[in-house]
Amino acid sequence: MPKYDEINFNPPAPVASVKLENLETGEIVTEVSMLVDTGADITLLPKSIVEGLAIRFGEADYELEGFDGSRSKARAAELRLIFLDKKFTGQFLVSENEDGILGRDILNHLKLLFDGKNLEWSESESK
Repeated sequence: MPKYDEINFNPPAPVASVKLENLETGEIVTEVSMLVDTGADITLLPKSIVEGLAIRFGEADYELEGFDGSRSKARAAELRLIFLDKKFTGQFLVSENEDGILGRDILNHLKLLFDGKNLEWSESESK
C-alpha cells in the first residue's frame, strides 16, 4: 500500500507514482509524482516532465479555476498516462506545479480505498 506524503503535504495526502509515455517516440518517464485529488475534475501533469518527453503542446489555452476561485491558463498535451497498470491515452492539461494531480477524469475509472487513519491507500478489488 502506498503511504500518504507527510513531508510535502500538511495534513498528509495520498500521492501516487505514474508513468507518462510520448505517443510518437514511445519514450516513457517513470516515477512521476501525482497528488491523488478526488476533488479535482481533471488531471494536471507537471510541465517539466512533459517538456522532458518532447511532447508538443496544443495551441489552445484552457482556463482553470481553483477551489479558492483563482484562475489560470493551461495548455494540453497528448500522451499516455499509466497508473496501476492501466493505460489512459488522450489530452491532458499541463501545470507549472512540480507534482501533478490525478483528478476524477482518471480516478472515476478505478476502485481505490483510502485509509486515512493509517495514512495509506490501495487499489481495491473490483466486484
